[in-house]
Amino acid sequence: MSTDGSVTGWNWQEQREKPAFLALADGTVLRAYSVGAPVDALGEVVFNTGMTGYQEILSDPSYSGQFVTMTYPEIGNTGINGEDMESRRFFANGFIMHALNTPSNWRAAESLTQCLVRHGIPALAGVDTRALTTHLRENGTQRGFIGVSGAVTPEEGVARAREWGGLDGQDYAARVTCGKPYVWDEDGSLTCTWGIAESCPPPSMHVVAFDFGIKWNILRGMKRHGMAVTVVPAKTTAAEVLAYKPDGVFLSNGPADPAAVTYAIETARELIGKVPIMGICLGHQLLGHAMGGRTYRLKFGHHGCNHPVMDLQTGEVEITSQNHNFAIDPETLDARTVEVTHINLNDQTIEGVRHRQEPVFAVQYHPEAGPGPHDPYYLFGRFRDLIQSA
Repeated sequence: MSTDGSVTGWNWQEQREKPAFLALADGTVLRAYSVGAPVDALGEVVFNTGMTGYQEILSDPSYSGQFVTMTYPEIGNTGINGEDMESRRFFANGFIMHALNTPSNWRAAESLTQCLVRHGIPALAGVDTRALTTHLRENGTQRGFIGVSGAVTPEEGVARAREWGGLDGQDYAARVTCGKPYVWDEDGSLTCTWGIAESCPPPSMHVVAFDFGIKWNILRGMKRHGMAVTVVPAKTTAAEVLAYKPDGVFLSNGPADPAAVTYAIETARELIGKVPIMGICLGHQLLGHAMGGRTYRLKFGHHGCNHPVMDLQTGEVEITSQNHNFAIDPETLDARTVEVTHINLNDQTIEGVRHRQEPVFAVQYHPEAGPGPHDPYYLFGRFRDLIQSA
């Protein structure tokens, strides 16, 4: 018996008493059992190839609107702790796994199930995640319905998935952003923690960071590179940003369709040429639009901690953490203005761009490594160098 009262190993009684299902818009139904909040939900079904980091994934606002399927089969071993959160709460619409394990780690403060219930997130275990991942790779990302309440039949679940509008054309950044501006971690207590560093360097520059779904490790990364950071809501205007007299501006990651975040595209366009800018993930896509390009939907997106990216300037390959369903269309970029700096070695999609005349660069992946490898962490230093040279 575990500390939270559940039976370790295969809990057949729980599986019989909490039957559930995942219904896809294409008519596919996968049987499972409920291990999260007892609520039904709609979401876009994606798969994440990371072997660990489920707490950081669930608390990444970029996953708002999505059901995350973990391809690694054993989930829950490390439990949940307060230090590894990447934002103020869990944002994923649902969570799907093969086997849920009870926590066995000295840092665990609660089980995954306890935290999912507390945040109101439904979750499924007992799913053949290998089959689901293969289905998504072959047929593309699917709209889905998680049924755990018992009030909806699988057939009704398929119908609800088909009726749901999905994430295309949707502005989810406005849903996950902060309510008002704030200064990140003035005393350093949130940055110099859990063995990362004993102290932070004194800030020598001021950055304004747009919160389209920003992660705390991004803010820690800038803080550790001597940047004082003011975080502002997604709909902050260019004039309001410039009123802070920042040394640089950062455009964060975020969920859903970049083309729908029209106000942010216009703001980015107004800021280019006035202040050095760095963007990642959604911020990268928004800058792509601001520099005259367009974005398109990937078949099944990039989600995981192990995506190889080549820096075309150095020839070096980085293993990166990614979470996005859209990419910049290279055919829409003006090569006289925009240079492609990084490509994904799996599918040759754009992973980085820079402006040829102005101090602006962006990458599609996540340099903060939360979760993920530290290969791209140097990009925070590149942002600092860009600000100093500008």
